[in-house]
Amino acid sequence: MIIQSHEGGVATVRMNDPERRNAFSMAMRIALLNTFRALEADQSVRAIVFTGGDKTFCVGGDVTAMGHQPMGAALDRMRIVHDLVRLIAQSSKPYIAAVEGWAVGGGLSLSLLCDTVVASDTARFKAGFGEIGMAPDTGILYSLPARVGKGRAKQILLYNEPFSAQQALDWGVIDYVVPSGGAQKEADRLAHVLAAKAPLPIALTRSVFASGLDDVLLREREIQAMLFSSTDHDEGKSAFFEKRTPSFKGS
Repeated sequence: MIIQSHEGGVATVRMNDPERRNAFSMAMRIALLNTFRALEADQSVRAIVFTGGDKTFCVGGDVTAMGHQPMGAALDRMRIVHDLVRLIAQSSKPYIAAVEGWAVGGGLSLSLLCDTVVASDTARFKAGFGEIGMAPDTGILYSLPARVGKGRAKQILLYNEPFSAQQALDWGVIDYVVPSGGAQKEADRLAHVLAAKAPLPIALTRSVFASGLDDVLLREREIQAMLFSSTDHDEGKSAFFEKRTPSFKGS
């Protein structure tokens, strides 16, 4: 599920569930949460590279596990996600994302929690949440407007259209584009630059940038818990598996 390495103050964490294209499943969430907690406590780690597979960073939530749930269960799902979001965004250590292939939905959200996003020129991005009757989550309503402004963020999140690495760079969604296959190498280089810097100023600077995150996550938690029980979410899920266009009713 997770491959981890550590060299010269830089830890590399790779999502490794190729059969499910690194879906942001409950098992993946818990594995990432446990891994990042351990790295946060490890004083020898000064920067973290976060990456996925050679063809897919992460395709987002595990649709097979979604559907009608008791409110308590839905809130518990969001609690685990938000523990992970806070751990990355409020960490004392800088994070660099290395994206090859698709980063969709929660996968896109995870990458944008990082301080720097490096993508290959063949990487592709998509919000995707609305297609299954859900609102944007995993902190993207905080991280994306902070990068591109509210106007551009609305276009990305409401229309759900895929966009290329070059478009992402032009819009400010990501920070660097490199040739295919080179994202992790560049992310590793940048991580070593940060690992050599004084850690306390980095930690304090990150804490300022994370201001306001908790307020957004509170609203996200309320909204998604409600939408998990909506008929539109059921329709979006059915349409996904049946490979057809959903017919939403607004309920």
